[in-house]
Amino acid sequence: MDVMTRRQFLKVSAAAVTGSSLALMGFSPTEALAEVRQYKLLRTTETRNTCTYCSVGCGILMYGLGDNAKNAKSNIIHIEGDPDHPVNRGTLCPKGASLIDFIHSKGRLTHPEYRAPGSNEWTRISWDDALDRIAKKMKDDRDVNFVEKTAEGKTVNRWLTTGMLAASAASNEVGYVTHKIARSLGLLAFDNQARV
Repeated sequence: MDVMTRRQFLKVSAAAVTGSSLALMGFSPTEALAEVRQYKLLRTTETRNTCTYCSVGCGILMYGLGDNAKNAKSNIIHIEGDPDHPVNRGTLCPKGASLIDFIHSKGRLTHPEYRAPGSNEWTRISWDDALDRIAKKMKDDRDVNFVEKTAEGKTVNRWLTTGMLAASAASNEVGYVTHKIARSLGLLAFDNQARV
């Protein structure tokens, strides 16, 4: 239509005003899909978390069914994007959408393992043993390789033989504390997964 007549303009304007007025009075359609989803997952426990795959840090909602205190073993049955999260607003990439497969994978490690030097066998150890071993190795290396002063007598307090790679899926607060701990130990080789 090349030219709109006065009568056509008034009809279009009247229809637009009527439609917007009806929507303001509450006659607009509601979101039916949200109600269906809540009913489907009614008996589950919702847990908010962060996707672990990359440095974006998308929010996810995990739904678990069962209770370890009773007869049913707790199990995650559904994962979706968190619509209230400011990063992804409910969307997930293909890897994030497949987190349920990652959780239920038979090859997923759920405990620390140790392989002795020269051995080809991995042995299961407790979390306390793993953390104690890491702390001991770090302390031994720092005691041997910590540089307090340069040859010119300048105070540097640095530890150059060990580095740290932080997880980028952590919150800003966790990143701040991690940075403070790494720098207080004298670590200069400190980076984040987001840059790798």
